[in-house]
Amino acid sequence: MKRFLLPIAVVACCSAANTRAEAHSAAGETIRSEETAVTGEARPEDSLRMYRLQEIEVTATRANAATPVAYTDLSQTEIARNSFGPDIPSVLALTPSLVATNETGIGIGGTSVRLRGSDATRLNVTINGVSMNNPDSHSMYWYDTPDLISSVGTMQVQRGAGISTNGTGAFGGAVNMATASLSTEFEGEASLSYGSYNTNKQAVRISSGLMGGHWAVDARLTHIGSDGYIDRGSTDLKSYMFQGAYYNGNTMLKLLSFGGKAKTYLTYNGVTKEDMERYGRRYHDSGQYATSDGPFVLADGKHVDYYDDQTDNYLQINNQLLLNHRFNERWVMNATAFYTYGYGYYKQYKDDAWLAGYINLDSDVEQADLIREKLMRNHLGGVNASAAYSVRNLDLTFGGSWSYYSCPHWGELDWVDGLQKSDIRGRWYDNDVDKQDANVFVRANWTVARGLRLFADMQYRYVHYQAWGVNDNYNWDTSAMQPIDVDKKYHFFNPRAGIHYTLAERHNFYASFAVAQKEPTRSDFTDRYMFSGDGSYPSSEKLYDYELGYNYSSPRFSAGVNLYYMKYKDQLIATGMVNDGDDALNVNVPDSYRRGIELTASWRIAGWFTASANAMFSQNKIEDYVDGLKDSPTFGQNLGDMTISYSPDAIVGALFDFHYKGFEAVFHTQYVGKQYFTNNEIDALSLDSYCVTNLNLGYTLHTRSAKSVRFGLAVYNLFNSEYCGNGYGYSYMDKDKRQDVALYFPQAPLNVLANVTVKF
Repeated sequence: MKRFLLPIAVVACCSAANTRAEAHSAAGETIRSEETAVTGEARPEDSLRMYRLQEIEVTATRANAATPVAYTDLSQTEIARNSFGPDIPSVLALTPSLVATNETGIGIGGTSVRLRGSDATRLNVTINGVSMNNPDSHSMYWYDTPDLISSVGTMQVQRGAGISTNGTGAFGGAVNMATASLSTEFEGEASLSYGSYNTNKQAVRISSGLMGGHWAVDARLTHIGSDGYIDRGSTDLKSYMFQGAYYNGNTMLKLLSFGGKAKTYLTYNGVTKEDMERYGRRYHDSGQYATSDGPFVLADGKHVDYYDDQTDNYLQINNQLLLNHRFNERWVMNATAFYTYGYGYYKQYKDDAWLAGYINLDSDVEQADLIREKLMRNHLGGVNASAAYSVRNLDLTFGGSWSYYSCPHWGELDWVDGLQKSDIRGRWYDNDVDKQDANVFVRANWTVARGLRLFADMQYRYVHYQAWGVNDNYNWDTSAMQPIDVDKKYHFFNPRAGIHYTLAERHNFYASFAVAQKEPTRSDFTDRYMFSGDGSYPSSEKLYDYELGYNYSSPRFSAGVNLYYMKYKDQLIATGMVNDGDDALNVNVPDSYRRGIELTASWRIAGWFTASANAMFSQNKIEDYVDGLKDSPTFGQNLGDMTISYSPDAIVGALFDFHYKGFEAVFHTQYVGKQYFTNNEIDALSLDSYCVTNLNLGYTLHTRSAKSVRFGLAVYNLFNSEYCGNGYGYSYMDKDKRQDVALYFPQAPLNVLANVTVKF
């Protein structure tokens, strides 16, 4: 497979390029061209004015052609043809340096991404400029906002530190999304999908169009379900989206509400290679009962039954009130008030649990089977504001945000074998979190000479994080639950500067330098005891990001190359271990870096055929790594320069797009290099390189009774590759012998998902 992919990499080197070159039109021109492509006709003037107003929502956080950063734009067309059911990470995987992961094996439920080797807690995600990262864990849980992809109009992926944004810092990159623009015409659509593993989707959307010259309403309802490739890896997702707007000349006031309810079977514990060989690739033991004949297996070798409510349940409601105003051709402004409510819990069966760790029990029993719940209820509210000023040679953007987050966490016991309900009293752990996050920034893009632009971006960010109470971890030394007492304030100044030069309109050169800083996550504070030999707090981390790039763009061919060097101070590196909520356990390392080259290319060979490729080759190293994991066989040893966990040295992709009249076929293949689970470069704790190919087929026809009817068929893992897309692991000493434990998430073999979408 490597022999096949190396020529692709060479093509990417010579012809290289990414959708960044496609983004060399301004945001407004992009939206107008997409609307023309989708409908086949240009929008009327009133519609264009309305779309221009809606563009303001992402002005403050989105890069454009003159911004000296590496980025990729995903168009509405690309998004729409990948909205059969899988979560957004499967679409993001089309962009350079990005890898999507999934626990259920089919891209639905339990999905995440890594960009340039950085995990989801280091990727900033916004929609309409509002941060979607959980303020506590810093992750974006895509399945908590089911079918969000059907409501997204455009997406931009910024690699590296990017530009100033709201919410948690971008340490590997940022995903910037904008909801689809409200239509000025009455329209609607219905979409049905069905495929392998009982994967199904039903969605309906309707738009009122512009009513009375001022009002517009848009609404969507969706259900997505699947049994999953992994045994019992079921997903049941229900979601909604509502937009209502008042439009008057140069002003738009829009109310946006979206969210849903997710229920997924817990599959995050993975499976060992030994169990895959013994029981098959779909096996995992979460919720499986133990027996006296040994864990999980009866005397005749058959599996025992499972606890059928071993599930994660979450309700999330996102609300945004947006005010966009265009004062004149030079000044625009946006103000957004937002509030997000979340409530969730997961239920777990635990066999032979030590009851000392459950302080709410009135019993002398030492061990017993039990069913427990871990719950949380969160509130996030705040406001974003920005203004942009533009003249012929100067673009200025000012902005800022403030948010407040609160979230109690607690645990309850539903059942304990041998005990009565009266023996269970209250909660077995209880703690609270408060967090304030505020930032202000100013950004300038100045044309100092023909083709030459200077860029500067300065941001100040303030974070106050508090957590108190007792956690769910029992301390056997003190015979008490682990106390939490965190009160940290952070002041971050994040400057950015760069230069962009255009030569003969088609050649674009840029260079930039950025500083980004980031506070630790909740797990970094609360679960540090699991690997640290002391009681110290984690440090905040700092990134110095250097980017140097070149892009060539012509009507038929575009190519680009980007060099990056990301130097970190006190980077929080994944140890390979996770806690029982699937959160990665991280450790600060004093000095580390990521450096590499990104190559992209796109060639419209004919009117009906476009070929594109992207490649990333990198080195990701910890300098003079001292193993700080207290139970590790190499604890305290200086291991020299070691590869950072979960950081492949190569990611290569190729995409072929065939389209003729109503028919289209998109062939996409991606190769991901070997990844280590820990920072010790142990082969037994690693993820093998893999290559996976997907084929997306579609045919669109027009009828008198409908604007369009599109029949689609997505074929995933076309060549039936047997691979695992993610995993985790750790080592420990047992009687002077090192034991390596590695668990994996196998992905489904060839599987299909059919779709029909009717637009009227």
